[in-house]
Amino acid sequence: MEAKKCGTIVLFPFMAQGHLNPFIDLARILAFRFPDLIITIVSTPGNVLNLRPLFRSTPSIRLAQLPFHSSDHGLPVNIEHTRALSRAAISQLYHASQALQPAFHRLISSIISHPDGPPLLSIVSDMFLAWTVEVANAFNVFHTVLYTSGPYAMSIYNSIWTHLPHTLTCADEIKLPDLPHITIHRSQLSENMKVATRESSAFVRQQAEYCRRADGGLWNTVDVIERLSLDDWSRSTGKPVWAIGPLAMIAPKDGESDRRGGWEPGVPPLTCAGWLSLHPPGSVVYVSFGSQNSIGRPQMMELAKGLESSGVAFIWAVRPPIGFDADGDFDDEWLPEGFEDRMRERKQGLLIRKWAPQMEILGHPSMGAFISHCGWNSMLESLSYGVPVIGWPLGSEQFYNSKLLAELGVCEEMARGTEEMVRGENIERVVREVLEGEKGRELRKRAERLREAMKRAVIEMNGVKGSSLVALDEFVEILKSRTVIAKV
Repeated sequence: MEAKKCGTIVLFPFMAQGHLNPFIDLARILAFRFPDLIITIVSTPGNVLNLRPLFRSTPSIRLAQLPFHSSDHGLPVNIEHTRALSRAAISQLYHASQALQPAFHRLISSIISHPDGPPLLSIVSDMFLAWTVEVANAFNVFHTVLYTSGPYAMSIYNSIWTHLPHTLTCADEIKLPDLPHITIHRSQLSENMKVATRESSAFVRQQAEYCRRADGGLWNTVDVIERLSLDDWSRSTGKPVWAIGPLAMIAPKDGESDRRGGWEPGVPPLTCAGWLSLHPPGSVVYVSFGSQNSIGRPQMMELAKGLESSGVAFIWAVRPPIGFDADGDFDDEWLPEGFEDRMRERKQGLLIRKWAPQMEILGHPSMGAFISHCGWNSMLESLSYGVPVIGWPLGSEQFYNSKLLAELGVCEEMARGTEEMVRGENIERVVREVLEGEKGRELRKRAERLREAMKRAVIEMNGVKGSSLVALDEFVEILKSRTVIAKV
């Protein structure tokens, strides 16, 4: 007989893979560590359909869907995920997500009023769905934001969108009015930031204000990486923060393909492992710009030339370049003539179309570095395996993730943004330097030390819990101990 449940926690992720994954991990962690809780994940019908197979063996994780008609918001029909959207259309989806508020209000009301249901302990929303704080307040429910980026990068990101400091100076070095200890370079601004106005930045500023009204912040980061930024965030908001990451390291392992919500790998994980085993330890570079990003066609051509001339072995998760159908077939003409055949014959390169089994690749002993767009999930995954990063941030807060990792001594930045024309010879130089040079040896040493520190944060040894487990337990105990009950 199933034990009586003491409460429900509602999780509401934004509809993008980089946001869904941390919420999937958090749901599994909560279900495993706190079996007396019901975990309800909320999303739109198409996303719920994709998520459902992931939790068939975990009855305490439930799914609830909110009606959503993309065509009502100027989006293609039946689009509920950023996966196949252009950057402009992704912005439309951000705005369209606010239309979910009435249905979400009704859902929370039904959960609270269910006669046999356990009390609703908390709503945990995505930082891009922070309007949920208004629903939480209406029902007197504890509201928490799960940040899928780290506080260092998010502080810079919010500061730029709030103050637009780059519009007040012609200088390349830009000071942030509310972060006097941090200076950024104009090249660390995304394209939409560069042209931002008070009007176009209103949505981001509003979401930041909603986040400040939350009762606390859960961060998919580690105390050892970002203690100062966590403290700064807590002081500035006056609210508690809990560093509970890396969530991917804590979550019960059901297989990487399961975690990715049904995305089929372009090459099976076992095939990747077999190819990687052909190469010595620390000798292979992995190239991926994430599930949502890509580079331009000329940049892709130069990257291929640089990798080939370096002689370094590589695995490359290739996606169509900017301006082409992100979900379409890859055209060999986007690469140098005969490139893939030469790489296959020499066993120098393995190209994977669509999705790559990233965790299995990064965790292989032959992995030596990761050429990355510096998305936060990718950065945590790379560091959790002690793999240093060759940074090529492309947009959003990725520039500041790269900046943080460079300050930690585990990242060598190779390029910035989607406009910079990087030459093959420069790519060759950086790749050889990191894979074969003294700088690379130092990066790997620091990455390995950071890996060990991160492992200590997520395990319990001799009865002593790591900092991330302590934070997670503290968060749940606060929820359970609250005497204020949500009301319809």
